Order: sequence, then C-alpha cells, then structure tokens
Amino acid sequence: MQNPVGWFEIYVADMARAKAFYEHVLAQPLTEMPSSAPGMQMVAFPMSQGTPGAGGALVAHPMRQPHGQGTLVYFSCADCAVESGRVEAAGGTLAQPRTSIGPFGFVARATDTEGNAIGFHSFQ
Repeated sequence: MQNPVGWFEIYVADMARAKAFYEHVLAQPLTEMPSSAPGMQMVAFPMSQGTPGAGGALVAHPMRQPHGQGTLVYFSCADCAVESGRVEAAGGTLAQPRTSIGPFGFVARATDTEGNAIGFHSFQ
C-alpha cells in the first residue's frame, strides 16, 4: 500500500517571489520544470522517486489563483520550529507557532507570500 497523495501543486501569482520564499523557509533549492500547458510555469520541490511522501511544485498559471482557504499542505521537517522560524524573514506570516499534537508530534502553520496557507510537521 502506498500513501494516497502522489503529487501536489501550490498555486502562485509571482513565481520569483514564491520560489524565493520556499527556498528560504525550507533551506533547499527548487528546480524549474517543463510546463505542461501554455502560459504555465512550474518549479519543483526536491523529491526522490520510491521514497515516502509526495512530490510537488509551485505553479503559476492564469487559470489557477492562490488563496488560503483551500487544501493545506504540510511539509515534513526534523523540527518544525526551524522552518516556521524562517517564515517572517522570507515575507510570509506565521499563523500558528510550533504546537504539540500529542503522540503525532508537532505542527506549525503559516501563510506564504502568495496568500496560501501551509503547514509544517515534525516529531520533535
């Protein structure tokens, strides 16, 4: 059995600004991808085939707009306080600092530079 999510997309209005935000907060480079439609830009998060978790990308497309009321993507972290601690310096807003969720670890939530709600999850 595999995890039910195989891919995710976070919609952005300004690709350069969004890419800089996620690279700063996650401290990892994102890679440009070929687009599958005219007018679409895609930048992928680091991923590895055959490992747990889902791959995904930032997507700029005129038919898709960012907003904070949709699906919430959680990024796995060693300690979510580290990544959430970088949010404001990268131009985002911290919505919820590192909070215990009991035996399931810890979460933090933020709003990115595009207005999307995102989360961070760790076991420490």
